[in-house]
Amino acid sequence: MAEKKKSLGKGLANIYGDDVYNIIEELENSGLANHIEIDKIRVNPYQPRKNFDANSLQELAESIATHGLITPILVREAVSGYELIAGERRVRAAKIAGLQSVPAIIAEFDDKQMMEISLLENIQREDLNAIEEASGYNRLIESMNYTQEMLAQRVNKSRSHIANMLRLLKLPKSVQNLVAQGKLDMGHVRPLITIGDRKEIEVLAKRIVADGLSVRQVETLIKGLGKQSSLDSKKNKDYCYAEELLMKKLQTSVTVDGRKIVIKYRGDSDLNRILELLDCLED
Repeated sequence: MAEKKKSLGKGLANIYGDDVYNIIEELENSGLANHIEIDKIRVNPYQPRKNFDANSLQELAESIATHGLITPILVREAVSGYELIAGERRVRAAKIAGLQSVPAIIAEFDDKQMMEISLLENIQREDLNAIEEASGYNRLIESMNYTQEMLAQRVNKSRSHIANMLRLLKLPKSVQNLVAQGKLDMGHVRPLITIGDRKEIEVLAKRIVADGLSVRQVETLIKGLGKQSSLDSKKNKDYCYAEELLMKKLQTSVTVDGRKIVIKYRGDSDLNRILELLDCLED
């Protein structure tokens, strides 16, 4: 006779209130675990983690093969089988270890709770990379209409931390990918956010990776670029008078930056006109 599934039903909110922050640990220690078949478990659609370290999974799989899976996963019943709420890393490792079933807590969570718990579990148990964390926060804000302050309270972080993480999503996708791959970390990309030119950000990110620059070296590099930009701006002001004289004489756009003069023309006839004004044409 099949074992009757033990489940935490709709009284969950009455037990834990509206605070999901401590639900995971309390549920896993509740003694209500069932054994369910791994093949009947579907991944959590709200899982913020996109990358799972192969070496770390193998180590966990070896531990599970020796000692079994001690900490149950968290699932909810679906139309067919179960939907994973928390514990995808454990499920992946259990599959590697060859387990056919795993201990699980079956609870009735809504989509909001699933999303929050998925993010919290990953933050608490195994650090997400910065982009995964930022994307998780952004998804909660968009789906739940949270303000940054509300989200900060829900995930037990400061509002400034939430704001700084969300700013990472303004970086070009190629740079976000470098963070997700572990080639850049938060310290490397934080100074890049202050740069307005996305192409320049991409070039600098590649340089940081290629040269293996430290966070301090990146900060020094960005400060140097800012000073150079300020000097370039001053130079342009110093040469404004020369630009005005040339534009008045040549009747076209002219740029002087101290090292070169750029004269724009609109075609061959306009170029000949400018050359004539400069007395460059041969008789």
